[in-house]
Amino acid sequence: MKILFVIDTYYTNNNGTSISAQRFAAELRKRGHEVRILTANDTAENDKNLFSLRYFRMPIFQPLMNKHNFNFAKFWGKETNETIQAAVDWADIVHCFLPFPIEGVVERHCEKVGKTCTAAAHLQAENLTANIHLHRCKWANDLFYKIFAKILCNRVKHVHCPSQFMAEEVKSHGFTAKMHPISNGIQPVFIEAGKRHIEGHRTETRDEYKGKILIMMVGRLTREKQQALIIKAVPYSKYADRIQLIFAGRGPMQESYEKLGRTLPLKPQFVYLKRDELIKLLSQADLYVHAADMESEAISCIEAFATGLVPVIADSPLSATKQFALDERSLFKAGDAKDLARAIDYWLDNTEERLRMEKVYQESANKYNIDNSITLFEEMLQEALADDGK
Repeated sequence: MKILFVIDTYYTNNNGTSISAQRFAAELRKRGHEVRILTANDTAENDKNLFSLRYFRMPIFQPLMNKHNFNFAKFWGKETNETIQAAVDWADIVHCFLPFPIEGVVERHCEKVGKTCTAAAHLQAENLTANIHLHRCKWANDLFYKIFAKILCNRVKHVHCPSQFMAEEVKSHGFTAKMHPISNGIQPVFIEAGKRHIEGHRTETRDEYKGKILIMMVGRLTREKQQALIIKAVPYSKYADRIQLIFAGRGPMQESYEKLGRTLPLKPQFVYLKRDELIKLLSQADLYVHAADMESEAISCIEAFATGLVPVIADSPLSATKQFALDERSLFKAGDAKDLARAIDYWLDNTEERLRMEKVYQESANKYNIDNSITLFEEMLQEALADDGK
């Protein structure tokens, strides 16, 4: 198939949706499909796999967009229309990753010319409202979901959701398309690293970490990811003087989190790593904590337990990540620093049980292999084409 991906920001490694788009494109190409990307891009216009659009610099909010390393694509004008027409004409099927204006414009063009279009529901309304401190405001979140449905998701017949939780969430907000719960999947390299870890071929601990307890979280440094809660939990732990927090990611809250972490015996470290370096660091860690209030899946958590770490996960009603907890010992009350410290101390107190469960968690990651996800995604695209008689 000739598959067109439509996504505002493609070239970034600090956005889960963009990373998933990159990985899906690469894996689909391995299977013989042609995949091209329609995206905002001012620097790589000679890439034969790209249909490049101009950036839309958003008034007032552009500084916030920059902090998130995200840009909207320009969705109007002659040049934009010509690029969309060329991209859609090339494709057999079009898949839109986000419910934003450019995706909506592309879907309407697909409808006009009779081209099959599918969509994805990666984005929670709370991911947007958290930036304006309205993520706990029901009417604001409901409004955004209505906008998502109107722009895109109720105009197509098939929608990819990264989890069953997300499929149920958008259905509860009036989405009418057929939902396809398909994990975004993890690369086999994480599973392979985990097998080596479990078999005893552990990555040697760097000198600076020897004698310390390494606790990691991977993800954008934003309010809804709740890295602050992990920092606040450390003083309640009996191991507080040995806990070294490592946050892997970038985001607008880094300066605030650095300031908050100055009170700890060991100041938190903030790193931004390429995949192989991240795997090495995960392989040296003792626990993984995922404290986010809202997640449509959280690939970073799967990658962590795939490498052989026991996860400690917030039981937030707005997060799909709690599905990965194999029992109650890996859950804590969302937003409760004391309960997080309790869960951390349990696993640190019970080393033998933690080592046993590392193996169990590592084996559970096999079902999230990206190869399985790509097969299901292909089936969704084929079903969408068949529904349109193609």
